[in-house]
Amino acid sequence: MPEFLIIALLTGIAVALVAGPLGCFIVWRRMAYFGDTLAHSALLGVSFGWLLSINLNIAVACGCLILAMLLVLLQQKRLLATDTLLGILSHSTLALGLVIASTQANIRIDITAYLFGDLLAVSIADLSTVAIVSVLVLAALAMLWRKLLALTVDEDLAHVEGINVFWVRTSLMLLMALVIAIAMKVVGVLLITALLIIPAATSRNLSKTPEQMAVIASLLGMTSIALGIGSSYLWDSPAGPSIVLASAVLFLLSLPLAKKR
Repeated sequence: MPEFLIIALLTGIAVALVAGPLGCFIVWRRMAYFGDTLAHSALLGVSFGWLLSINLNIAVACGCLILAMLLVLLQQKRLLATDTLLGILSHSTLALGLVIASTQANIRIDITAYLFGDLLAVSIADLSTVAIVSVLVLAALAMLWRKLLALTVDEDLAHVEGINVFWVRTSLMLLMALVIAIAMKVVGVLLITALLIIPAATSRNLSKTPEQMAVIASLLGMTSIALGIGSSYLWDSPAGPSIVLASAVLFLLSLPLAKKR
């Protein structure tokens, strides 16, 4: 197997490993639109990274984290309904990122690679960054797992039990921002949320407990990565969309099992 395929596969597996359990919380808490908003802000981070000549990974991560905190603060103010607020920020950040990118006449920016991913072009440095962030996010999820489950079941009851609802919810959003930042290379800005949601939704058809769902979601994500990279290499299709299509096929195959259960 060529070296670039091995690097791409390992990078995708590292992302899928952490996207599984995180995607479960997105499905349980119905936060798909929130994930889309953070994903769109990733392109804005790329544009500012080029504009300010700083590391793109750092720029994207900072952009996603800043927007996550902004969303938390605006939700606390209750100025607008959450879905309206997310719609405004989602499309505004995407449009601003595209406008800034178009002004960089002296730099050739491949917008398509950021919109749909460029997994086969990842480097050893990218793999190292993704692996480190994935391990840190997994460790944080393990520490917060019970509290996050309590919030998912009933936030009022979790508050009565002494859980700091605001900080636990904020931690989940920040973890989501980090994963979206590292997943941009894998499936791109427009398809990141699909990588988080589809394996988790498929896993719900196959599991009985939250822990089972998280593990199976990670395994399904890894399978989708392998199938997507394989089809991309064999048929010269774009890697990111191929991975999402593989996830969708696995979801469709799981539907008969869900009906039996």
